[in-house]
Amino acid sequence: MMKVQKELLLSDVQSKSDKSPVTVADYGSQAVVSFMLERELPSKSLSLVAEEDSGYLRNERGQETVQRITKLVNDTLASDGSCSESPLTAEDVLRAIDNGKSEGGSHGQHWVLDPIDGTKGFLRGDQYAIALALLDEGKVVLGVLACPNLPLASIGGDTQHSSHREVGCLFFAEVGAGTYMQSLDGSSLIKVHVSTIENSEEASFFESFEAAHSSHDLSSSIAKKLGVKAPPVRIDSQAKYGALSRGDGAIYLRFPHEGYREKIWDHAAGCIVVTEAGGVVTDAAGHPLDFSKGRYLDLEAGIMATNQKLMPLLLKAVRESLEEKTSSL
Repeated sequence: MMKVQKELLLSDVQSKSDKSPVTVADYGSQAVVSFMLERELPSKSLSLVAEEDSGYLRNERGQETVQRITKLVNDTLASDGSCSESPLTAEDVLRAIDNGKSEGGSHGQHWVLDPIDGTKGFLRGDQYAIALALLDEGKVVLGVLACPNLPLASIGGDTQHSSHREVGCLFFAEVGAGTYMQSLDGSSLIKVHVSTIENSEEASFFESFEAAHSSHDLSSSIAKKLGVKAPPVRIDSQAKYGALSRGDGAIYLRFPHEGYREKIWDHAAGCIVVTEAGGVVTDAAGHPLDFSKGRYLDLEAGIMATNQKLMPLLLKAVRESLEEKTSSL
């Protein structure tokens, strides 16, 4: 992912209409994760709920893209040093991608993957995440978030002046075992915890960078009711969950526009990373997120995450703001 993003940003032909680099990275990421899960868990039948399948790639127009993905995947596995197998063929890669066709559900174990969470951030050279979670009987029991551009130090309210900082974080959480963060080179493992702020006026909050992904007006109304003085920190992807889990901010709000259905891979890993760090993640009605219904989440209005002390105040502010929004229509 980092290799493709670097090449994308150095390219003179970069344009908003050329989505081929992100397509190669997206499918390549899914193929690598799928292949590695199969290799590391050979005794288990792999059930993977993921965003992509190989349909587009198998038609005539996709052949060049398949070759680029195959090269990227083989280069990545070779550079890892732990893979002694012969290079994967294009068909191997397509099959690995198609492992992601599982529907998930409330029975058995299912891996849940977003190979690039935050596509627009990826294209801008900004925040994105690779998000992997494990469902067991419908419950998230394991989550991993790789955030290659997230500084190791707290971003707080400053996302503009982090270029000089060391970047690249891996967050992981197992149910009942807490949440840990380390740098992508594998060093400096630390246990993290959400913010302990109790006074909502001292809280800062995260929301989506893209206005199309969440209602900034509604978030602003909620912040006003809470007396929040700090401006919102707007970053792409589930990197927000990672930043929240280590206390960079105290609240995360996401209110998609009407008709949008949340996918489980957009929240499964982030949810357990925050909850195992002592936080709470619910829908706008205060219900826990239910990942047992297949590929989509059935939600009441939106998603919010914070610490346990602030949640009652946040829930009250959300309810009042939603009621005001409804009455004004």
